[in-house]
Amino acid sequence: MKKRGSAFSLPIIITMALCVIFNLAAWKSAAFSDFYVTNIFPKITSIYGRITSLVHFSVGEKMLVAVVIYLTVVVLFVVFHTILMLYGKLKKSHGKRYTSMAKFCDAMSDGLYRVTPVLLAITMVVMSLNCFVLYHCSKLEVVPDKESEQYNLEELAQLRDYIVRKCNELSTKVPHDENGNVKFEGDMAGTAIAAMQNISGDYPRLGGYYVTPKALYFSDFMCQQYMQGYYFPFSMEANYNDTMNLMNKPFTMCHELAHTHGYIYEDEANFFGFLACISSDDIVFQYSGYLGVLNYVNNDFYKAVSEKEYKSHVKISDRVKYDNQFLSQEGWQEVEKKAVIKTETVKKAADAFIDTNLKVNGVSSGKVSYAHVVGLIMDYYYENCILASAG
Repeated sequence: MKKRGSAFSLPIIITMALCVIFNLAAWKSAAFSDFYVTNIFPKITSIYGRITSLVHFSVGEKMLVAVVIYLTVVVLFVVFHTILMLYGKLKKSHGKRYTSMAKFCDAMSDGLYRVTPVLLAITMVVMSLNCFVLYHCSKLEVVPDKESEQYNLEELAQLRDYIVRKCNELSTKVPHDENGNVKFEGDMAGTAIAAMQNISGDYPRLGGYYVTPKALYFSDFMCQQYMQGYYFPFSMEANYNDTMNLMNKPFTMCHELAHTHGYIYEDEANFFGFLACISSDDIVFQYSGYLGVLNYVNNDFYKAVSEKEYKSHVKISDRVKYDNQFLSQEGWQEVEKKAVIKTETVKKAADAFIDTNLKVNGVSSGKVSYAHVVGLIMDYYYENCILASAG
């Protein structure tokens, strides 16, 4: 019998070792990470992103499906192989059928033994270059020498009331269909790209080539996770949930596009999604931008004051509340009707995965980091004297 050598050949071992060194350098030096994201990462996006943008469907989503199928096959094979081995030990004489199955299992084992290390090495390279290093860049600071979260209650109240007023105002100006839902006519993905390019003058890393935002086929499953979009490091794509209400889409597209330009932190992507939308010439995008951060700002204010104090401030209109839904009641009914797994179970698993992923990459606050956008918006408005002039 031929002795099987190690599947971890020298090239694979060297590749993995280089990935470890690369990640250690990123962890230890923000300057190293900043240099990479500013000078090298855009070239990867430009080359790889152009290729995956040639097709209208989400390449990353297909890859995830392939991974699920691969893992399912591996688990089923391990179970089958184990049963076959136990059967062989119990039965002294082996027929032709058993011999054929044993040969098939040997061939399958050999294939998995060789393929798995290669897939592992590829995964390490892609995740290191397109994801892990991004977490170790310098955090965005709008106002120098000021911590984004250091704002007082009066400033928070002013910001909250300003955003509520803008939402109330824009809700009466955006076009609606016969059912009372906001409608958008035109190329939303193209408008999102233009909106991001529009703010690249102030934020140079947002310049250059942009991938085309793509709708996810399994958007109903995304709804069960309460996920609006997803950045796929393996395909350099900005994907969005196509089932959620329309008003979430412009903000989400811009948010995910920010990820493709190296802004991996959720608070920063939220900030750029907001800034791109409100800077757009399209009124639906403007409205989506303010709605995209309304809950963050309003929730922070609600937690900081008494019920009486909260009710004394500008009220959010019913129209805004309706437009600000993640999904309508009718939409949820359709999602639940098609669901294979209960939404509650999917949501818990998704939250645990996201929180763990953030903490593994050095974001100690985990999923709470989504709410840090309030400080960035506060800094932006006071830096530009917008709140002061709004009075």
